[in-house]
Amino acid sequence: MNFETKAIRIQTGRTQYREHSSPIFPTSSFVFDDVEQMQAVFAGDESAHIYSRFSNPTVAEFEEKMAVLEGVERAQATASGMAAVFAGFMAFLQAGDHVIASRAVFGSTFQVLNQSLSRYGIEVTIVDHTDQDSWEQAVQPNTKMFYVETPSNPGLSLVDLEKLSALCRAHDILLNVDNCFTTPYLQNPADFGADLITHSATKFIDGQGRVLGGAVAGSDDLVQEVFQFIRRTGGSLSPFNAWILSKSLETLAVRMDRHCDNALALAQWMEDHPRIARVNYPFLPSHPQYELAKKQMKQGGGVVTFELDGGLQHGVSFLNQLEMLSLTANLGDSRSIASHPASTTHLRVPEEDRLKLGITDGLIRISTGLEHIDDIKRDIDQALEKL
Repeated sequence: MNFETKAIRIQTGRTQYREHSSPIFPTSSFVFDDVEQMQAVFAGDESAHIYSRFSNPTVAEFEEKMAVLEGVERAQATASGMAAVFAGFMAFLQAGDHVIASRAVFGSTFQVLNQSLSRYGIEVTIVDHTDQDSWEQAVQPNTKMFYVETPSNPGLSLVDLEKLSALCRAHDILLNVDNCFTTPYLQNPADFGADLITHSATKFIDGQGRVLGGAVAGSDDLVQEVFQFIRRTGGSLSPFNAWILSKSLETLAVRMDRHCDNALALAQWMEDHPRIARVNYPFLPSHPQYELAKKQMKQGGGVVTFELDGGLQHGVSFLNQLEMLSLTANLGDSRSIASHPASTTHLRVPEEDRLKLGITDGLIRISTGLEHIDDIKRDIDQALEKL
C-alpha cells in the first residue's frame, strides 16, 4: 500500500459493534478473566493490555501507524514532543556517556542538552551541524549518540544524514534525528541510516493545534528501551490525544501537500519583495543546501523564514501589524502562524549561539497554513508596507 492508504487503513481491530471509525479506549486499566491469566500477562507469558501507562489499544494504533509510515519496526508514543526528546536521551545514556548534538536545535532541546543532561553526569558537545569534520573531531571513546534536527528550527539548515550515519556506524554511535518539520510524509531518516526518529506530533501530525503528543521510532530493540523508560517514568500519551493524532495521520499527506505548495509559493514571492532582505526555504534554489534538500526530502516543508532589515524594532512592528496570521507559540497548524524566534522559542539560547545559527533579531518564522495563498501573501504584504 502507498503512504496515504497506510495512514488511513491501519486500525485497531473492530469491536463487537463493528464500528467503521476506530473507537477511543479511555480506560486506566484492563480486566482479566481469572487470576491465572493475570499472572501469565504480568509474567510476560501472555500478551494483553494491563494499564494505560504501559499500553492502550488507541495509543497502539497511533504507534503502529507512525512505525509503518517511518518504515521502521516500532514506535513509542509520548505525552509531548519534549517527552519524546528526553526519553530518546535517557533511555540510552548514563553517567559517563557523551552526546554530540547539532547547534541548530529547538530551544527547549538546547536547554535539555546544556542544562539537564549534565545533572546525570552526561557530557554534551555542541557542533556546527553542517560541518562534517566537526562531528568527527568531536567523537570520543564514550560517545554514544549524535542528535540532529533536519531541517532545523528555525534556521531551516540541513544535515547530510547519509554521511552522518556512516560516521555513526564506523564508531558504533546511535544517530537520533528529530523529524518534526518534515513528518514521515516528506522525509524518512531511517532510509539514510538513522537509528532513532523523534517527533513532536503536536505540530504537523496533529495539524490543527489541538493536542500534545510525541513519538520515538526505530528498531524493535531500541524502541523497547524507550518503552521501558516511558513505562517507568509516566510520560505516556493519553488515549484521547492518540485518537486525535491517529485520525490526523489519515489526512497528513493531503495537508502536507498544501502546506508545501503554499510555503514554496510564499518563499518565491518573498524573494522578490523589496522590504525583505533574505528568504530561507529548503526548496528554493538560493538555499545553500538545495541539492541536499532535494535528495532527502520529498518537498520543502511548511515553514519559511525571512530576514527584515531594522532588527528587533522592525520585527516587532511587522508582527503587530498582521491582521490574519496568528501570533502563537506553535507551528504546523492549519492556520498560518508568524513568530519571532529570538524573543520566543530561542530566547534562552545565548545570543552568540543564536547568531551562529542565523537567528538574528530581524528573523521572522512563518508556519504556512492551509488558507488560500493569496490571503496569506496579502496579510504579510500589508504588514510589510506599514514598516
